[in-house]
Amino acid sequence: MASPALYLGLISGTSADGIDVALCTFDPSPRLHAALTHPYPEELRTRILALAQGDGRIALDDLGALDVEIAHAFGAAALALLTREDIAPSAIAALGSHGQTVRHRPQQNPPYTLQLGDPNAIAELTGIATVADFRRRDVAAGGQGAPLAPAFHAAMLPHDGQARVVLNLGGIANITLLPAERGTPLRGFDTGPASCLLDAWTVRHRGQRYDRDGAFAAAGRVDAALLERLLAEPYFVLPPPKSTGREVFHLTWLDTHLAGGVLAPSDVQATLVALTARSVADAIATHAPATTEVLVCGGGVHNPVLMRALADALARRRVASTASVGIDPDFVEAMLFAWLARERMAGHALENLYGVTGARGRRVLGGVYFGA
Repeated sequence: MASPALYLGLISGTSADGIDVALCTFDPSPRLHAALTHPYPEELRTRILALAQGDGRIALDDLGALDVEIAHAFGAAALALLTREDIAPSAIAALGSHGQTVRHRPQQNPPYTLQLGDPNAIAELTGIATVADFRRRDVAAGGQGAPLAPAFHAAMLPHDGQARVVLNLGGIANITLLPAERGTPLRGFDTGPASCLLDAWTVRHRGQRYDRDGAFAAAGRVDAALLERLLAEPYFVLPPPKSTGREVFHLTWLDTHLAGGVLAPSDVQATLVALTARSVADAIATHAPATTEVLVCGGGVHNPVLMRALADALARRRVASTASVGIDPDFVEAMLFAWLARERMAGHALENLYGVTGARGRRVLGGVYFGA
């Protein structure tokens, strides 16, 4: 019997803290064989964050160069994993690259989403058929272009009659609602900020990339008045389908709500943890009240203060890492893009995603850029 085909998935999330690479097979079921996180060069990461968090003004030449430099980093990440595992690029059926989101404006007229990382350069560097630009076709079809993960979550988790939510705690938090009843339409959406504000506030006040073990937040206390001001953001009560990003939730947004008040930085950090926990819990209570289990993936799963806050806010529901069901929480999204590459190479329109994003119907997502 032939061995199942190998696929690579690559993504850098809104925190731009590195490129996650996953080596996967999907027959007869999803399996992660190897993975790594490949850091961006620090100067490149600084430029990415400046563009993603700033006013979007950039010279055309600088944008073109950034597109190619990000692609070179993605290609290097893919080759680093293959070299470590002693696998030839020719053994890979296809590579799925999410790229680096620098703008996501699905509500704008006209709507758009932009991920950098030229797939032509990735295909040329690796020699592997590269599938990329997954989100823009969904946006063109009237969808949000995000989140894409619910389609994979539904394929990844067995249906056993239990109402579950899969919660991804990346820069932005998003949820997939997996109901107990078969045949119920798949739903999912971004709930609001997760690591993007926590990391940015930590960089400003601690000079560190992230709040290791939640120690910064643990040193503070939640400020109830600030929390209520933050929760008054109109995005939280928008009905799905909906998605968001750094375009809404950034330090300038936070500074506006601080309104000149004098709070200890650790109290603000503790309040940002509470904001994530409350916005997630409110979304689940509103849209999936029958949920009995919340499976968490993404970098936020390693923040014990955030995980405790979620468990408290989601009282009477089991909250656990996806590791509890045998799925590495750090590489679920990279696996998603390996799976999307497989679906695209097979010409499959995603059956259940358009109900999540609000697109007009099923679409085949991603463009194919063949290797050498």
